[in-house]
Amino acid sequence: MDRWVNRVAVVTGASAGIGAQIAKDLANAGMVVVALARRVERVENLKKELPQEVQKHFYPVKCDVMNEEEIIETFSWIKKTLGGIDVLINNAGIVNTTNKLVDSGNSDLMRSMVNTNLMGVFFCAREAYQSMRERSFPGHIININSVLGHSVPVVPKEFGNINLNIYPATKYGVTALTETFRHEFIKDKSGVKITSISPGRVKTEITPSYSDENIEGKPHLMPADISAAVLYTLGTPPNVNVKELLISPTESFY
Repeated sequence: MDRWVNRVAVVTGASAGIGAQIAKDLANAGMVVVALARRVERVENLKKELPQEVQKHFYPVKCDVMNEEEIIETFSWIKKTLGGIDVLINNAGIVNTTNKLVDSGNSDLMRSMVNTNLMGVFFCAREAYQSMRERSFPGHIININSVLGHSVPVVPKEFGNINLNIYPATKYGVTALTETFRHEFIKDKSGVKITSISPGRVKTEITPSYSDENIEGKPHLMPADISAAVLYTLGTPPNVNVKELLISPTESFY
């Protein structure tokens, strides 16, 4: 991680769970971190948990990745204020397990998931890459994907009435988007890396059915496990590009 010290990392969805853990770990590793979230007050509280010296290089910023104009304005501010973007962690995502694809009146919900989980990833990656290219800097983009972006399992009955609906489709899209970006980066001879990290079940508030009570005794990952994978990926030498990391809990079938 030495080459990333004092470099600028942008983390989306940094208010809780995986995003919050990654933002903290990158800041503690010496990076300048811009932590984006809709609930920016939670990121402000997260900043207070950091050592005083680290707080100076931690910037909570309100940004809704469903809004393209807001993303462009935010990334423009980052470039003007901090000089550019060197690392992007595309983490923001939403899921709703109550509705089925065949339910009537679910259009707004499904559209929100597509706009956040797929279009938000696209917009942020595009803007970050422009910053890297302008400075001829071989940065790194990491998309926090899902095992559901590679296969759609039958949800075990013990997890209750959970509907996957359009969520796997958005994550399959992230898988394809990551690979397509990678091809374009290679054609540009930019040296920019892009990685998809696909966790299995992670205990976070995005999945309320995986509360302490419901997840007890069931295989699961923790946000720190995914953050460790991010740091490993960033720590690889320039000639190594980790294209995909699939991370499942021990004894999990998917």
